[in-house]
Amino acid sequence: MSNVLMMNPVRLGNQDPASAAAVKDTLHFSDGSGPPRVVAHPERELPPGGVPAYLAARRTGARSFVLWADEHRRERVATVVTQSASGGVSTFQVLGAQGELIGTIVREKVLRGGGLRTRWTVTPAGGPDMVGYKGRIVWWFVWWLFLPLMAVVLVFSVLDGTPGNEGGLARGPRRIRWRAGGRMPLEFRSGGDKLHLHAPELDWRLGAALVALVRSFSAVKWDGRKT
Repeated sequence: MSNVLMMNPVRLGNQDPASAAAVKDTLHFSDGSGPPRVVAHPERELPPGGVPAYLAARRTGARSFVLWADEHRRERVATVVTQSASGGVSTFQVLGAQGELIGTIVREKVLRGGGLRTRWTVTPAGGPDMVGYKGRIVWWFVWWLFLPLMAVVLVFSVLDGTPGNEGGLARGPRRIRWRAGGRMPLEFRSGGDKLHLHAPELDWRLGAALVALVRSFSAVKWDGRKT
């Protein structure tokens, strides 16, 4: 049985004024031995220019996160920093609490380095490259074929007041399977937005950083708020 990481499986309303300063986003881990448990609280790390500077850099593909051990920011679990972001290719480093390298993650947009699909390359420190592509070619073909119909359905759902689900029907294929040496060590499943760590030797912190990054490039854009 693989370990599983997921981000924000349950969103709680901010009803308690005393908790306004706490980190709201959560990363949950499950190894099958019991219910999922919170292992980190991801939060964007703002540059000197604050939110406007972060959002400006974000448009180029840059990201900067802290994974806190608790909602009150008492201890860092890991940090995600951008090494470079240009031309549709973004390279991130995942660092441990002491600044040690945990791994590197590279995202290449469609029609850039990744070809017809977005490519994610995950490289653990001292380990092999694991390469994954967003969606399957056949499902992308079906999605493009039915996109005009889905757009009409989406418009009517908005006019009707029907709540969407992170893009609803108009959302493209999102499943990612990473391959390395004939194995599939990582798999992101769009149903539930769960990252499965099929290789037990993988550092869960690298997986947690990967979930936060993948979700930041999805329709949710959890780090893209203006406040």
